Amino acid sequence: MQNKGALNLIETERAIKFIKDKFEKELASALNLTRVSAPLFVRPETGLNDNLNGYERAVRFEVKSLGADVEIVQSLAKWKRMALYSYGFEAGEGLYTDMNAIRRDEAVDELHSVYVDQWDWEKIITREQRKLPFLKNTVRRIYKAILKLNKSVNAAYPEVRQTLPDEITFISTDKLEEYYPALTRKERENEICKKYGAVFLYKIGWKLKDGAPHDGRAADYDDWKLNGDILLWNGVLKRAFEISSMGIRVDEQSLIKQLRAKKELHKLENDYCKGITEGRFPLTIGGGIGQSRLCMFFLKKAHIGEVQASVWPDEMIASNAARGIKLL
Repeated sequence: MQNKGALNLIETERAIKFIKDKFEKELASALNLTRVSAPLFVRPETGLNDNLNGYERAVRFEVKSLGADVEIVQSLAKWKRMALYSYGFEAGEGLYTDMNAIRRDEAVDELHSVYVDQWDWEKIITREQRKLPFLKNTVRRIYKAILKLNKSVNAAYPEVRQTLPDEITFISTDKLEEYYPALTRKERENEICKKYGAVFLYKIGWKLKDGAPHDGRAADYDDWKLNGDILLWNGVLKRAFEISSMGIRVDEQSLIKQLRAKKELHKLENDYCKGITEGRFPLTIGGGIGQSRLCMFFLKKAHIGEVQASVWPDEMIASNAARGIKLL
């Protein structure tokens, strides 16, 4: 059921705008980012679309004037790096954008929708900064922006007051496996997040001791040793709640190593990968922060459909309505 004192539909829509406006400014300030426009679709041959875990199908359609197909983006992980190069950004500078995507193969539930909305950001770094301490420092800056948002939302909407720890806890996937070897991946995340409240789980992509990775990651954007997820404990759903996936991006060595591990070396022929191996594209760090996820968390909603308009199975709409939960 929804919490007592939960916001009604009109109040929720106002609060969504409040959260998005506030956090966008805090994020840009924390990381020195400039807002830019971003594409809704890209040419598939460029390699700029994100293939996520490798099996999700992008939505494709023909553009009559091109006589060719384009794909709706699944994320802008690769486009952002190319844009930093094209726009002439310098080291220490970055960009962010409102990213809207369609993921047609997503299994929808209270956390997942076929419609994705997030702040996608990317920043140029130096070779010396491609290390774990720099990644952690960036995570702390983002978390500080989240804490500032938390304070603002609590003041404006005390009926959905949230409490977060002052610091975020860092733990690697292999250490988490050591702690909870008998648990599933999601159960491990739940346990560690319940304990600390806010966690950055890093090193996602390479196989753990049990022979499988903690979670799937595309081989051609994050460096699997220097990436991770920001997780918050969701008291409404009683589970770990991912609000961001981010990381230091691949350089020429890690790109080849990871593509080889996934048997995807053919991707080295696309324009995006060539931009990395030929040294044209800058070294970067970047990620995505879910807009609906952040609104859902701070407004204490039980379903992502309460803060975004999408499509849902009839039985999901009916079951939530029976609990007093209206899906947009």
